[in-house]
Amino acid sequence: MGERKGTNKYYPPDYDPKAGGLNKFLGTHALRERARKIHLGIIIVRFEMPYNIWCEGCNNHIGMGVRYNAEKTKIGMYYTTPLYQFKMKCHLCDNHIVIKTDPGNLEYVIVSGARRQENRWDPTQNEQVVPETKETQKRMFDDSMFKLEHGSEDKNSYESSKPRLIQLFNRNEEKWSDDYSANQRLRQIFRKQNSELKRSESQDSALLKRVSLSIPLLAETEEDKKMASLLSQKLKPMKSVGENRDLVRKRIISSSSLPTANFSTTKELKAVKILNNSAKKDLGIVKKSSTCVQPETKKARLSNSLVGAYGSGSDSD
Repeated sequence: MGERKGTNKYYPPDYDPKAGGLNKFLGTHALRERARKIHLGIIIVRFEMPYNIWCEGCNNHIGMGVRYNAEKTKIGMYYTTPLYQFKMKCHLCDNHIVIKTDPGNLEYVIVSGARRQENRWDPTQNEQVVPETKETQKRMFDDSMFKLEHGSEDKNSYESSKPRLIQLFNRNEEKWSDDYSANQRLRQIFRKQNSELKRSESQDSALLKRVSLSIPLLAETEEDKKMASLLSQKLKPMKSVGENRDLVRKRIISSSSLPTANFSTTKELKAVKILNNSAKKDLGIVKKSSTCVQPETKKARLSNSLVGAYGSGSDSD
C-alpha cells in the first residue's frame, strides 16, 4: 500500500519536473488547509483536551478527551524542548481557549479562556505510593549516606504498614471469597433500595395528584419538618383585641371569688354546719351571760371557725 500513494498522484499535462515537486508546481502546501497560516508560524492540528475544564465564555463543562482544531504555535524553549501553545474555539460559544505545554512539570497550563476543574489531591494523604522527585533521585545518586537513610525509611514504612495490609487482605478474602454469598447480599440491598424508591415515588405522585402539580419533589429533611411546623403555627387565625378582651371578661365572671383549691362538697356541708352551730351558741351566750360580748368578737370567732374549716386538708371528719 505504501508504494501506491506515490504513483496515484495526478500530474497535469503541463507539469514540469524542474519545479521541484508537484506541490511547488501547483503552489500549494502538503498540509493543504492545515497550513493556511504557516507564514505566521501557525499550523492547524487536532488537539485533545488533557483534562476537564470550565469554559469562561459560556460556563459549560468540557470533558477530558474532547478534540478541537487548534492553532499550534511555538512560543519558546525549555532547555532543548520547544514550548507550544494551542488556541482553539469552544464548540458551545465564541470563546477562544489558549493552552500551552509545561515540560518542566510534565503538564498542560491554561493561559486564558477557561479554568481547570480541580480533581487533584495530595497522594500522601491517601497513603499512596508517590514516585520520587527529580531532586530526590539526583541526591540519591550523588549521596550514598542519603541513599542508605532513604532505604531504611522505606523499610520502616513497609514494616509499619504490613499489619494493615494483612488486615485488608483478610477482610477482602472474608467478604468476597464466596461469590454467590456476596452477590446475594448485594441483591438484597438493591431490592430494599428499589422498594423504598418505589414507595417514595408512589407517595410523591399521590401528593402531586392531590395538589395538581407536576414538579419534581426532593427528599424530606429534618429542617423541612421544623420549618413546616413554624409555618403552621404562624398560619393559625389571630384574634382581635376586642375578642381577647371579651374572653378575659368571661373568664373573670365565670371564676369563683373564693379560693377553690382543695374545696369539695363535704367541706361545704361542714362549713354550713359550723355556721349554724355558731349562731345558736352565740344566741344562748347573749341571753344567759351578764357580760356583753362585742360584735367584733363574734365576727372574729366566726371567721376563725370558717378559715379553719376551709383550710383543713382532710375530708374524713
